[in-house]
Amino acid sequence: MILFGLVSLVLIIGGSAVQQSMNAILTLLTSHTEWLYLLIYIVNFCFFMALAFSKYGHIKLGKAGTKADYSGFQWGSMVFATGIDASILMLSATDPLAYLQHPAFGAKPFSTAAYVYANVCGQFNWGPMAWMMFATATIAIAYPMHVKGLPIQRLSSAMPMLAGPGRSRHLVRQIIDFLVVFGIMGGIGSSIGMEIPVIAKVLSALTGVADTIWLKLTLFGVLFILFALTVYAGLNKGIKRLSAWHIYLAIGFLIIVLLVGPTWRLLNGEGQTLSLLIQHFAALSANKANPGVNGFAQRQTMFYWGWWLAYMPVMGLFIARISRGKTIRQVIVGMLTYGVGGCLSFYAVLGGYTLWLQQSGTLDLVHILNTQGQAAVLAAMIQTLPFKIVMLLLFCLSCFVFLATTISSSAFIVASFTSLTLTGRQQPTRWNRMAWVVIFLVFSLGIVLVGGFTTVQAICTIAGFPLIFVAMALLVTIYQAVTTDPAMKKAAMIAPANERRERMRARISGNGTV
Repeated sequence: MILFGLVSLVLIIGGSAVQQSMNAILTLLTSHTEWLYLLIYIVNFCFFMALAFSKYGHIKLGKAGTKADYSGFQWGSMVFATGIDASILMLSATDPLAYLQHPAFGAKPFSTAAYVYANVCGQFNWGPMAWMMFATATIAIAYPMHVKGLPIQRLSSAMPMLAGPGRSRHLVRQIIDFLVVFGIMGGIGSSIGMEIPVIAKVLSALTGVADTIWLKLTLFGVLFILFALTVYAGLNKGIKRLSAWHIYLAIGFLIIVLLVGPTWRLLNGEGQTLSLLIQHFAALSANKANPGVNGFAQRQTMFYWGWWLAYMPVMGLFIARISRGKTIRQVIVGMLTYGVGGCLSFYAVLGGYTLWLQQSGTLDLVHILNTQGQAAVLAAMIQTLPFKIVMLLLFCLSCFVFLATTISSSAFIVASFTSLTLTGRQQPTRWNRMAWVVIFLVFSLGIVLVGGFTTVQAICTIAGFPLIFVAMALLVTIYQAVTTDPAMKKAAMIAPANERRERMRARISGNGTV
């Protein structure tokens, strides 16, 4: 808490002067460590594809005979609702406009090819490779939690090689848990840093109140009150209710845009995008969408890869808790189906709609993006919809509830990680959770005062970098767990015996026939 308090102070005092340092750090990371981000994502994706469709995919995350706690749809809805935050409402609409100016695969800006490719890179960055990074912590935590019945309070508790006494093991456990908190802070802080300016801009368009720092501070105050009530209510009464509401608001907004927009054009465009995504998947995985070094698409992918890494521990713990009774294959395929499908739907509808507004000449959203920023694009886009006041209000409410869910859940997880041993169903103390809510908001305020999307990108990339090594350790943990699984060993012993029995029956049957 002291460390992040000091970082927040530097951001608040430094203001826009910190932006240059952030730009330099982002350039350094994308230039010299790009290969490491790509390596872990490629290895991670291949590992889980092999795991899901191997014999180990049949391993049940629970005792024999355990039924799944949730149906496939219920489980998928919760995974999707928690795995995304309000950022997708903004980025799915503005990413394609940025790629239109910096198109992938050699297309000329604003050309027909640029429009065709504009939604491909964004959907890749929210696609299968991204969601499989959540599977890393999910399976690593779910196996000891449900198969062995171990209480998992921290991510380091899911690594058997670190269990037991010893100063060196204790130190490594502490380092891993610290890096997890560091990553969560970077991811959550960046989300709030992006979304508060958007909500302020849309509220300004809705009410006519000037979009000043005072409006943003008011929003921070309202968020604090909402978070305080949620944290006080606890996990089931507070966070659970928010989680149930925010998915309905977001999907409702998406359906309205799809129906009032050029519906068939959006659906046909998504079919073309998916075809190109499959065609260029290998090139995108190697971050070769742009020729040369440090192209726009390359920097965007580095930002997203850092962001997904930062969220990995939070998502892993949540999905692991709701996956009891499911097989490893069901969890992996479910994340690819519900998680990826949900994210691509936002890009198909909101991204497709902003591209249509630009191409048809209805609005010059690219000019608005370049001169006024992402928040102004959202406000302008929403005002093209029928009942614009209602839609602006619905959008603001969706963003607010998204933020409340994400931060309340993350504060709960971080408080758990930083508590002493919790027994049974014991929850972190309220003061601990509230202290982290305050740290989240102060840290995010510093990001807002520094300003600029590059600052958000730099913080996400920095926060995700140390978790690369944590992800590597988790992959080793999963491999050791599944290859020594008692049920799999038992099955391996039974199979040859059954085979010998069948051969013996065939011989007896054959002799009898003769």
